[in-house]
Formats: sequence, structure tokens, C-alpha cells
Amino acid sequence: MKTAVSTAERFEFTHSWLFAWLVAIAAVAGIWAGGDLWSWAVKAPKELTWKIEALGSCTSVRLCVTGFFKFMVNNEAYVFPWTFKEFTRAVAACIEFPYQIIRSLFASGFAVPLGDGQTWQSPPVSWLGLTAVLTVVAYRLRDWKLALMVFLCVAYLAVFGNWESAAITFSSIAVAVPIGIVFGATIGIFGYRYEKFERAITPILDLMQTVPIFAYLVPVLFLFGFGPVSAVAATVIYAMPPMVRLTILALKTVPGEIKEFGKMVGCTKRQMTWRVLIPAAAPGLMVGVNQVIMLSLNMVIIASMIGAGGLGFDVLASLRRQAIGDGLEAGIAITLIAIVLDRLTQAWASKSPAPSSDPPPTFLQRHRNLSLAIAVLLLTTLAGFLWPFFAQWPTHLEVSTGQFWNDLIKWININFFDELEAVKVFLLLNILKPVKAFLLGLPWPGVLILLALAGLQLGGIRLALLVVACASFILITGQWTKAMITVYLCGISVVTATLIGLTVGIIASRYQILKKPVLVFIDTLQTLPSFVYLLPVVMLFRVGEFSAMVAVVLYALPPAVRYTLYGIEQISPSLIEAAKTSGCTKRQLLAKVQIRLAWPEIMLGVNQTVMFALSMLVITALVGTRDLGQEVYIALTKADTGRGLVAGLSVAFIAIITDRLISAAARKRKQALGL
Repeated sequence: MKTAVSTAERFEFTHSWLFAWLVAIAAVAGIWAGGDLWSWAVKAPKELTWKIEALGSCTSVRLCVTGFFKFMVNNEAYVFPWTFKEFTRAVAACIEFPYQIIRSLFASGFAVPLGDGQTWQSPPVSWLGLTAVLTVVAYRLRDWKLALMVFLCVAYLAVFGNWESAAITFSSIAVAVPIGIVFGATIGIFGYRYEKFERAITPILDLMQTVPIFAYLVPVLFLFGFGPVSAVAATVIYAMPPMVRLTILALKTVPGEIKEFGKMVGCTKRQMTWRVLIPAAAPGLMVGVNQVIMLSLNMVIIASMIGAGGLGFDVLASLRRQAIGDGLEAGIAITLIAIVLDRLTQAWASKSPAPSSDPPPTFLQRHRNLSLAIAVLLLTTLAGFLWPFFAQWPTHLEVSTGQFWNDLIKWININFFDELEAVKVFLLLNILKPVKAFLLGLPWPGVLILLALAGLQLGGIRLALLVVACASFILITGQWTKAMITVYLCGISVVTATLIGLTVGIIASRYQILKKPVLVFIDTLQTLPSFVYLLPVVMLFRVGEFSAMVAVVLYALPPAVRYTLYGIEQISPSLIEAAKTSGCTKRQLLAKVQIRLAWPEIMLGVNQTVMFALSMLVITALVGTRDLGQEVYIALTKADTGRGLVAGLSVAFIAIITDRLISAAARKRKQALGL
């Protein structure tokens, strides 16, 4: 009887939601078909305006943000005992000093004054010595396989003529990463200690991780000007949030018995933090360090737009002159630096500490390996005065595949232009344009109603209010039309990437021989800088929305494949055996068991695919889109902080709406499956 009642209640609940959805859709269709009667609802309103005299011409959110930044910079606004301008200059000086030292050490050398206005330029650190030191470090940390990989990656930079650019890029990373780690860990420790502080910074971290990378550049450029200092500051802001989150998580997961032991021996708060919790949470903290390094390298190309230089500038220059080969080589160089730093930090984090003993008496004995590395670098650098090979890889021995890739793209364009153009035109006319017209024609009140209903069904009143508030911000700031174009491009790209990822993931899970090649391919796609995807796409399809969609699909594909594969593989083998025993065919096993049980993980993969797609869409503004990404890019070129931040926040709110709805749907599905 109890089962019958619960079934009846569930039946009534389902049908009440179905009725609500039918009513909402009918209301939207009525507004859409109402013509002139509902013209105010079909046409998105302009940005909401008002007047705040203190900030100049502050008549909208966009102008108020711009006015606020101008007020802070141009007036006597104080930060602690300094004016805001003095504060930003002090921060810039703190960043520039170590940056110039590291850049001189690895890239340009030091200018030594000799008197009478003359200087002597010392050589930078020898490429051969640095390669040898890194190779030996890799061997000592793990084994000869890691040493060989590090040697080949670092040697690539010299052999392919990317050494100097790589050294400039490394100089920025070497400054940005420690700052991001220190500030991120400090904020994370405060978040762990004070729960209210953690709750306060959580939405800020959500915004920082969903606001497009371009949007960080606009205020930083306004405050610090054009140059490497601005690039480092933007990189720190972008790369710091994961360190904060992972610090809080790592400290919370320290076993209770370790904390109790610290209290028993009488540790103070400071001792408990630095002598007990931090050492116990070291593995989790190293994951945060790794994430800061990876995100800093992901920022390299974009940061070069405001003066970072290095490999990022090489990729951008290649994109401007459509030299796919040169851009691909520079992009691969960035990827190899990321791989080397990733593997070395992982090996260092997993290495067991040496047993403690009495420390050796002298500095050289205590730091033998460090002293040996410095000696090798010094000797090889000095040897460069006698043998140029030690100072720089000979130019006549440099290798380049640039011409090969350029010729390959040229051959494809000559022989397959008609076929590629036919596919492009067919998809534009039959899929992209109709979907775009449909979304742009939707009445904005209807979209708000549908979002509120989805939030209410999936997560309750709080989720409904959140998604409506995010959508309302986009509406009142006048970004609705551009947001719909963003949703159209992102939606088509995500659906395409998800279908491809679902298919590839299913095939890889079924045929184990394909699993490793698929994962290698996916890892390669995920480590390539986002700008690299634009090079072949533009040369094959030229600029436009179709090129943007292809680049977004390629960039957003990895999480769709990875989560599908993970979701299917985590299903209990006993359930698979039970399905086979009951007589399921391969198709039934896939459709009725594997896909259904893996659906929560697949939905999380879709969520990550959306995040990847939105981050890439802002970058595709360079190839002619007219969405929010283009708005952020225009703001960057004009140094318009208000315009850039409003457009960036609009992209972030689209990401938050999608993330919250999909996460809530995945949770409900897990509960329904009893997982």
C-alpha cells in the first residue's frame, strides 16, 4: 500500500511539472506570435540608466564602472596610507624588479656599466647547462624516463629556435606563480579558519573562474599600463582561485587524529597551521601549485596582448600573418614547458622525504645538489665565451616545420576548397542561421520564465532566484542580444562536441585497444594553447561564425570524451554481468544500462564542455564573431573598463546559470539512481 501511495504521489508530481512547462511554453509562444501587441517583450530593452554625479557621466552600470576606475586613478583616493596611484605603482615596482632580474638571467643578460656611458652585456645562462641541470633533476626526482622526456622537451626549444622567447615566457611565469601560490594559500588558510570568510569569498571565486580571461586584461591595463607588469598581474588574478579552493579543501581533509595530536602536544594556532596542518595537507596543496602553473601558462598568449612578449607574442604574430607553421611551433613550445613543469612538480610532490639526521656543518655540504647545479650553469655560461655552442644553439642548425604546415594547408585549400565550402555553406544555412534567428526572436520575459521554472524544478526557490538574477543583469545592462548570440554559438558547439565526445568515449570504453590512443589525443588537445586552434581553422574556413564554431568544438571536446569514458568505466562490473545474464544485447546494454548509470558523469562532462566553450568563444572574437566576446575585445582595444567588465560578467553569469542547472540535474539523477 505504501508503494502504491508513493507511486501515485510521484505520478501527480510529475504531471504537475509537465502542466507547468506546457503553460510556460504556451505563454512564450503566445508572446512570440503576438506581433505588435507584445513588441516590447520581443525586442530586448536598452541598458538601464540613472545618474550619479560623483562619478561623472555615470548613467549605467558600464559607465559607472568606468567612472569608478577613473575616479580612483585620477583623484586622491586612498588605499591605506597611500593614494591609489601610489599603491598601484608600488605593486608594479614589486613585480617588475624580480621580473627584470629573472629575464636578464635567462633571456637577455645583465648590462654592466663600465664608465663613460659604456656598458658590457653579460650573456644569459647557457642553454646547454640549463638543459643538463633540468635533465639531472628529473632523473633524481624519478627515473631515466622522466629525464629523457625533460631533455627532449627542453632541447626542442633550442633546436626549433624558440629558446629566447621561451626564456621571456618563463620569466613571467617564474614571477606570477610564486605570487599566486603565496596569496592563494594565505587566503585559503583564512578561509579554512573562518567559515564566514569562506562563505564570503566563494561567490567571488566563482566569478573569477567564470569571467573570461580577456576581461581581466581591461582593468589591469587601465591600472598598470602596457607592459610585462600588467601581464604578470593579470596572470596572478586568473591563476590564483584554484589555489584558494584547493588550500581550503586540503586543510579540511586533514585526518582528525592528526589535529587532535597537535592539540595534545600544546600547539598554538600558528604552530598548528605551519607545523601540523600544512605538512599533512602537502599533497593537496601541491595539486593547487600544479593548477597555478598550468593556468599561468594558459594565460601566456592572452597576456602577450598587453605586453608580455615571449612565445605568446609569437603565436599572436603568426595568427596575424596566417603563418600556421610558426604559430604551431610556438604553441607546441608552450605545451612542452607546461608538460615539463607539470611532471617535475608532480615528481617532487610524490618523492618521499629523506630520513632526518644531523645536518652537515657547512653550506656546501647542506646544499650539495644546489651548489653543483649553480657550478654547472656558471661553467657552461663562461664556456660560451670560448665556444659559441655553449651560449646559443647555432642558427644554421635550427629546424623548422613551418613551411611544411603552410604547404599542407595550401594543398588542402587548392584541392578541397569546393568540398569545404559546401559543408560550411550547408551548415550555415540549415543549422546555424535558423538557430540564431530562433534564439534572437525569443521574448525576454519568456526566457526568464523558463529559466525560473527550470531552477524551481531542479533546485528550488534559491536556484530559481539565482538564475533569474543572473539573466536580469544581462538584460538591464543592454547585453541581451549579444548574450543570445553567445548562447547560440556556445549551444551549437556544445551539442556538437558532446555528440562527438559521447561517441568517442563509448567506442574507447568498448574497445580497450583504442583507449590509450584516445586519451593521448585528448591530452594533446587539452594542453595546446587555445589560440593555436584558430590558426588552421582560419586558413581553411576564413573568418566568421563557422570558423569560431569549429575552433570551439575542438577546444571543448576533451571533457566530453573524458567524462563519458569515466562514467561508463565506474559502473560496477556486477551490474554489467547482471544485465548480460538477463539477456541484454550489446545495444540494450549500452542504451538501457551504461548510458543511464553514467548519465550524471556525462552531464558533468557537458557542464565542463560549456565552460570550455564559453572561455574559447571570447578568444574567437578575433575571427569575426559579434557576441559578448567581441564586446570584451573591443573594450580591451579602447581600455574601456566598464564595457569590458560588464560583458565579462555577462559571460560569467551565462556560465553560472548553466553550471547550476546542470549540476542540480546531475544531483537529482544520482538521487534517482540511488548513487
